[in-house]
Amino acid sequence: MRTRESLRDRFSHRPTSVVALVTYVIALFAWIAVIEHWVPTPGSTHGLGLSDPGAPEAIALSNGVTGILLYLCMWGTMMIAMMYPSSVPLFQLYYGTLEGTTKTGRAARMAAFMGMYALVWSLTGIVPLAINVAIPVAAIASEQGGLLWGGALLLLAAYQLSPYKYRCLRYCRSPLGFLMSHHRTGVRGALRMSWQFSVFCVGCCWALFAFMVVVGSMNIVWMALIAIVLSLERTVTWGTSLAYAVGIIAGVAGTGLVAITIV
Repeated sequence: MRTRESLRDRFSHRPTSVVALVTYVIALFAWIAVIEHWVPTPGSTHGLGLSDPGAPEAIALSNGVTGILLYLCMWGTMMIAMMYPSSVPLFQLYYGTLEGTTKTGRAARMAAFMGMYALVWSLTGIVPLAINVAIPVAAIASEQGGLLWGGALLLLAAYQLSPYKYRCLRYCRSPLGFLMSHHRTGVRGALRMSWQFSVFCVGCCWALFAFMVVVGSMNIVWMALIAIVLSLERTVTWGTSLAYAVGIIAGVAGTGLVAITIV
């Protein structure tokens, strides 16, 4: 009981702005790296643009292990750019639990927590690569773009309106509740907690990223729009309503695209 009360006391303290500043700076550099193409291209483009639907995945797969590793590096940088800003409340609250530890210990646990979060999101890049092995998105987009995009929108709508989305979103919107119920000590505990939270986070956001892969995973405009939606869903009071609205809009747009393409 005392441990739980102690945690509540720590969470009630105003978290230092240094954590937010560091997180935003990392995210800013990640955005610059993506926009300026500081991360090496995962191989020869073969005439494809990196912002084209399915192009980065096709390029990576055509260049073997090196292409795949470079793609995961590029994907991970993109995930940091998009996901770190909306995770500031989580990082601040976690830092608040580290009061009473040494500066070195605090830095090590914070680095472990943020690093595991970035690692999990980087590894999700394996999924679009695997999908592109079975389904040549780039080829389909050039021939049946309307059906592909319409189908992706309908998939997005189905998940945005499903109860599973909101079970995961609840944790993302309330990191305090998550930290209090999953609290672990030490660096190993930081890694475990970050892993557990990342799973909920991926569960909340995967459909939006699936749509992004279809329209072009390195399309800066779509990256920015989806990053804004993700941040608002997780941080503002009307975030749940926004998630529902996105589902409705995606459903209407997807149905319209499929209908127009078929007719």
